[in-house]
Amino acid sequence: MTKSPELTQARAPQTCQVTVHDEFGQPREIAIPAERDLTIYVDRRELVTLMTLGAHPEWLVLGYLRNQRLIGSVDEIESITVDWEVGAAAVRTRHGIAAIEDRTARRVVTTGCGQGSVFGGLMDEVDLIELPSEAQLRQSDLYAIVRQIRQQDSVYKRSGSVHGCALFRGSELLLFVEDVGRHNAVDTIAGWMWLQDPAAMQGADKVFYTTGRLTSEMVIKSAQMGIPVVVSRSGTTQMGLAVAEQVGLCAIGRATNERFLCFSHPQRLVRDVVPQRPEVLAASA
Repeated sequence: MTKSPELTQARAPQTCQVTVHDEFGQPREIAIPAERDLTIYVDRRELVTLMTLGAHPEWLVLGYLRNQRLIGSVDEIESITVDWEVGAAAVRTRHGIAAIEDRTARRVVTTGCGQGSVFGGLMDEVDLIELPSEAQLRQSDLYAIVRQIRQQDSVYKRSGSVHGCALFRGSELLLFVEDVGRHNAVDTIAGWMWLQDPAAMQGADKVFYTTGRLTSEMVIKSAQMGIPVVVSRSGTTQMGLAVAEQVGLCAIGRATNERFLCFSHPQRLVRDVVPQRPEVLAASA
């Protein structure tokens, strides 16, 4: 029986109002993302400081620990307590994390917004990832995903300067998360998945969407969650593509309207619709 950890619900405001002056020298009130720092302590040991909007900080912390492979199961966590007055998240484990000093000694600074970082051992475990060979995505569902993201009410539409990530089952939107860095958004989704019914939250039938580029970090984290298809509004990096090809992940980039590029494992994409030609799309825009 899985033991769910005790979690606070320390959701922070997503935006704040500031005064700016436009090109005519006129003052205007606009919203900007409310970025804040959150230092994670595991069993009173300082681990890392994340820059975040703070929409779901407990999910973020849980997903971060999961995606760094510092914990192997959600029931290893007794509680996560977030206190925005001191900008800290206190994680209490049930039995500690074995060899945590050695496992967190080497860091790799990633290309994530705000300079994300992963612990070096994570990059060495790619060979252990296995994705289901039969998982596929219909092209019609891909188009539905892109349409839903475009219509999604978001912090980005109100204030800009953030990344969005989403989890889909086919064309069904399960969760949409925004943060100052795409790595935070994917960690938040990973944490949320762990807190759901394990039988319903396997990654095999899921699709991960991100507004950011598909770096090696994003591909590895998605694959660790068992998700075989990743869609990006942006493109991919050389290392991101190499990892996707290695683990069997279908990486789809430049996904806007009915246009996209499939960078790896195109056999996972079921061509069930005929897209409009670019000139037709341009005329209807």
